[in-house]
Amino acid sequence: MPTGSDLRQKYLDFFKQRGHVVIPPAPLVPESDPSTLFTSSGMQPLIPFLLGEPHPQGRRLVNIQPSFRAQDLEEVGDNRHTTFFEMLGNWSLGDYFKAEQLAWFWEFLTSVLKLSPDRLYVTVFAGNDAVPKDTLSAGILQKIGLKKDHLFYYGVENNWWSRSGPPDQMPESEPGGPDSEVFYDFGADLGIHEKSGFKDQKCHPNCDCGRFLEIGNSVFMQYQKNADGTLGELPQKNVDFGGGLERTLAAVQNTPDIFRTDLFYPIIDLAEKAADKSYADPAFQPQFRVIADHLKASVMLASDGVFPSNKAQGYILRRLIRRSVVKMRKLISGPVTDFCGRMVVAAGNIYREVYLSDSQIRQAAEIISAEVDKFDHVLTRGLKEITRYPKLDGKIAFNLLQTYGFPWELTYEIATDLGQHINPADFQTEFARHQTLSRTASRGMFKGGLRDQSEITTKYHTATHLLHQALRSTLGDHVSQKGSNITSDRLRFDFSHDQKLNPQEIQAVENLVNQKISENLPVTRQEMAKDEALKTGALAFFAQKYPDVVSVYTIGSQNNWYSREICGGPHVSSTGEIGKIKIVKEESAGSGVRRIYAQIIK
Repeated sequence: MPTGSDLRQKYLDFFKQRGHVVIPPAPLVPESDPSTLFTSSGMQPLIPFLLGEPHPQGRRLVNIQPSFRAQDLEEVGDNRHTTFFEMLGNWSLGDYFKAEQLAWFWEFLTSVLKLSPDRLYVTVFAGNDAVPKDTLSAGILQKIGLKKDHLFYYGVENNWWSRSGPPDQMPESEPGGPDSEVFYDFGADLGIHEKSGFKDQKCHPNCDCGRFLEIGNSVFMQYQKNADGTLGELPQKNVDFGGGLERTLAAVQNTPDIFRTDLFYPIIDLAEKAADKSYADPAFQPQFRVIADHLKASVMLASDGVFPSNKAQGYILRRLIRRSVVKMRKLISGPVTDFCGRMVVAAGNIYREVYLSDSQIRQAAEIISAEVDKFDHVLTRGLKEITRYPKLDGKIAFNLLQTYGFPWELTYEIATDLGQHINPADFQTEFARHQTLSRTASRGMFKGGLRDQSEITTKYHTATHLLHQALRSTLGDHVSQKGSNITSDRLRFDFSHDQKLNPQEIQAVENLVNQKISENLPVTRQEMAKDEALKTGALAFFAQKYPDVVSVYTIGSQNNWYSREICGGPHVSSTGEIGKIKIVKEESAGSGVRRIYAQIIK
């Protein structure tokens, strides 16, 4: 039976044969995109090129991008939703368009993966006041073999794609366009629809019952939001394809449950044995699925330099780990630390040599185990706090979750044990109110669109290069980048160093960065072969992730440079544009890794 590794290779080979260049995946935590916490699709790092900037690898690109979507966290537990997933992606940057993309993906599914055309359904855009009905895609699809009654039209809620949703929610400069989505039908004979909560509704490709599984989405990205709120044509027509590896593999194996594939089941198999319970029992499936997804996502985030905390990416990681522990407690009796540790290693092994090294798996295991131990103390504190309340209700349950990280499920069970009843609707009301506030705040992160944030984040991106070199000059050449993150308010830079920086060292680094800014050194970009770039002295501590042809940014003259790194950009044209830098915090980011926060002083 085909495995996840088989599918990855077949996909890359198929598009390489059609002139595409394989590009490396981006980190799960974006380095210079303040609009989002995580890389949630393969197109996200390619925004500048979709807007018209030439890509050093050409106009046809393909890759497989590890992705994370925090908004799907509460959905995990059914047969198809996950937080972490791998996205199959191919792009045309102003090259081919609908005819080639639709025909190629159909060929890949039916000829390479041997999926029956009888099982494939496709949806296209129904049109609105600004964008016409996509009859062109419909005609192409029927010409290449799609059955007429397997073609469906939907509006902007289903068949329009941009990072921020339908056209009325797109900020200025955001690109988007109509899409064509392919669904695999597991068939009426399994009774999936009848067993679901949607049995009173007619089943169709976008039904939430689980009978139809979306496996690929070809976005025809030809529009961009104008300042006046209208849609304008992009300078080039692009194809942005995204397909779920896990879902596609489930279709190939003809199982409606993605958790039965080799990309999840090694974790579930271990959990079954430890819990002495069967995944085949529907009563336990939601717990098994949450554990498998959340631990796998935790491994990938921790290996990418994320540590559990109460904010940003760290908060999401903490939620993932703690939700896993809660589900484990429902399956087994006794301590869960050892149980969790074995499954973390199993999750890491799924991606060994694909994305993770042995050292990264060990690092993730250490981070997650420490958080599991800490959560035991949280549970103890939460249980003591509960005794203060004569009667528990939904608001108290939510406050316990917010203040102590005490899971709703445990509060609910304890109230039952005490002979009390908490109405889940009251808890959901508080939770929904909090979500509304969170969404409002998160929309503020994206306010003004890409263009408004580009100037400040570009300054910070160049500043990380100066900071990197200043650390090496001050502390030694053992310093190497271990990660970075940029928002519109600050930069964060992680680097290898085995001890805390003293005040004199911090000041020396800051002074050196500001000296190079005041010298107004030129910043230039060159394209060259990766091996050649490394020979010139360019730093590339993630060299294995870069393609054969790279962009090299040099700060200073070509013959007397201060900093030279392989990087995807963007950067200022000269260091004087940055403004003065202030280091505001230095701390540990793990064993042998330090973290610096710095801001531009206005």
